[in-house]
Amino acid sequence: MATQSNSPFLLTGASGLLGRHITALLDQRQLPWKAIRHGDPGWKPNEGVCDPALIEGCAAVIHLAGEPIAGRRWNEEQKDRIRLSRAAGTRAIAKAMAACDSKPHTLICASAIGYYGDRGEETLTGISNKGSGFLADVVEEWENAADPAREAGIRVLHLRLGVVLSDEGGALAKMLPVFKLGLGGRLGDGRMWMSWIHVEDAARAFLFGLDYSELEGAFNLTAPHPVRNQEFTRTLGRVLHRPILLPAPAFALKLLLGEMGETLLLTSTRAQPSTLEKHNFHFNYPTLETAIQHLLG
Repeated sequence: MATQSNSPFLLTGASGLLGRHITALLDQRQLPWKAIRHGDPGWKPNEGVCDPALIEGCAAVIHLAGEPIAGRRWNEEQKDRIRLSRAAGTRAIAKAMAACDSKPHTLICASAIGYYGDRGEETLTGISNKGSGFLADVVEEWENAADPAREAGIRVLHLRLGVVLSDEGGALAKMLPVFKLGLGGRLGDGRMWMSWIHVEDAARAFLFGLDYSELEGAFNLTAPHPVRNQEFTRTLGRVLHRPILLPAPAFALKLLLGEMGETLLLTSTRAQPSTLEKHNFHFNYPTLETAIQHLLG
């Protein structure tokens, strides 16, 4: 198994929500790791710069860094930042890995189910076709940017994340204050599918990808039971013992948040983690209620 190496694992984005959980797991397993951060000499992801010396001698690379997709309303400048931080940063990492004398054996990149676009009732797996829209185009470019590592014989995985649930950050943490006040409600008609995953299961899946050398390519990192938005809001209200009263009309979300709101909040993506299930990955939190109950105590 890959994680038996004494060489360190290299992480980008180690200080982010998911990165903190991955490094905690590495520490629990007493596996050495190091991080490179924006501003470190030789690492300028938006400019496509990564010094191979930063990677030389590492066992594998877990690449999480990138401009937050939901960090601010999209305009052309923000779209460019999102695209550059992912495509240029990933290509820089991949080229640096390929240039190492002692190459890492694996590159694991965070990716997103935004690759599929708005797909209604369709069940989506890692082999489903790309959808349309800005985010789908970004994810395609992001994943293709790892080609220099693939061409150098390095195993590459793209873990397409759904909505990562955590009480420490991300979508759930932003929703909690409103729902605790009893002001939460479905988005639009509430029928769009939401594919989600508990942050701990997401972190464990990254290490699972390191462990099993037969895993390669792109696959979904989502819980096995996606839910409709109306079920998500009902479940959150039930766990919090709060009423679900006020739906957010689709036109209001589009007006308030523009293209970002429409893409992230109103599209339907019914993703299944078929590759993880095929390889017997165990989800500690397979259902939404168990996940939310755990996160909210």
